[in-house]
Amino acid sequence: MSQQNEFKPSLGLLDATMVVAGSMIGSGIFIVGADITRNVGSAGWMIAVWLITGIMTIIAATSYGELSAMYPKAGGQYVYLKEAYNPLVGFLYGWSFFAVIQTGTIAAVGVAFAKFAGYFFPALNMQEQNILFTLGTVKIYPAQLVSIAVVFLLTQINTRGVKEGKIIQTTFTVSKLLALFGLILCGFLFVDQSYWTENWATGMNSQKALIAEDGSITWEAIGGITLLGAIAASMVGSIFSSDSWNNVTFIAGEIKNPKRNIGLSLFLGTLIVTIIYIAANLMYLNVLPMAQIAKPEEDRLAVAAASVIFGSAGRAMIAVLIMVSTFGCINGLVMAGARVYYTMAKDGLFFKKTGELNKNEVPAYGLWIQALVASILCLSGKYGDLLTMVSFVGVLFYILTIIGIFILRKKEPNLPRPYKAVGYPVLPIIYIIMASVFCVGLVYAQPKYSLWGLGITLLGLPLYYIALSNKKKAS
Repeated sequence: MSQQNEFKPSLGLLDATMVVAGSMIGSGIFIVGADITRNVGSAGWMIAVWLITGIMTIIAATSYGELSAMYPKAGGQYVYLKEAYNPLVGFLYGWSFFAVIQTGTIAAVGVAFAKFAGYFFPALNMQEQNILFTLGTVKIYPAQLVSIAVVFLLTQINTRGVKEGKIIQTTFTVSKLLALFGLILCGFLFVDQSYWTENWATGMNSQKALIAEDGSITWEAIGGITLLGAIAASMVGSIFSSDSWNNVTFIAGEIKNPKRNIGLSLFLGTLIVTIIYIAANLMYLNVLPMAQIAKPEEDRLAVAAASVIFGSAGRAMIAVLIMVSTFGCINGLVMAGARVYYTMAKDGLFFKKTGELNKNEVPAYGLWIQALVASILCLSGKYGDLLTMVSFVGVLFYILTIIGIFILRKKEPNLPRPYKAVGYPVLPIIYIIMASVFCVGLVYAQPKYSLWGLGITLLGLPLYYIALSNKKKAS
């Protein structure tokens, strides 16, 4: 098999925007609204959580535009952190990306795909009667094996070249955007009973849902530090749903005119998705009463809404939509992820073979080890636990990267910046503050998996020095 040394630019602005939007829209918007409502308990705070997340996402994305224009090459965030700080910080991100952020996201979305396939194939429902076998304390369901199969299928497709992945990404992303717009419109135009006034009567009265054994819900008023923890816990879902927008920076080497198109695609993609997410949640508030938003069957919020709008056919329609959405999301994540390992390998800090391109000009080895780790997480991780780890570690590195903009303004003042961070320095500072509050709140609200994510990140410290030692021996 012949090996290539450079990526071939073949993705235009539309393709790049579809990578941003497609990687963001997976399963979250259809599910996590239920958990958000249980935590904050009012229409005002429910929408506020999505607004805060959307503002944070757009600020971060437009800030990344400056970095992508300065370093328009494969590797994205790993490169930015390495240049702003040092190779160690870059490595810690790359290691976390490999062990938690990207692979954990692929696993969580893969599990969601199988979960909604369970609507058509009951054997895929993650219920006790469907357990195949146990590995220690880990229960293995058919759904997990299906999620692994999807990951491997999309990995195989992406080893055949970026063109194959591009076709899937653009097709599936356009399809789910149109379907989501249609669902939102129907939720306002064709619903027999509106709960809009009733739900908005809750205003900004924060309250936590207390669910009894019989499924009934009572509400407990919350405030102060408890409210901060509830908001942080809520934002795990919204941030996860809005994450992975930076995947487009990882494939910079394959984008035409990257200095222009990456920054523009980041802005357009995150803006489109933020508008859709807020509109979708406003639709939920119109279609369903607050108690049903808080506790739909198996947290399938979008299914509950579609059932009200379209009747029994709505359940099947939304299940198909989510399967399309998650399939396209996984594809975008798989396509982008291996480019980070490629760049790390070129720096002598990762497996050497991940720095090689196959005859189709893609890092096939990196794609396959990514698939392997994601598959392990499919087996071992629960959807909610994966979300917590991914969100905490991901936002932690977003903070460091945004701070990196300030560092590079002083460190590399003469480096060309054809695109500059919007609202600098005010907006980046606002992001840093908001994201830091989120991380602190998440450690307070969900310490176990937040600290697990931090622990995995810090495990990269000895691994870095081992990699450095091996690099010196090789030279």
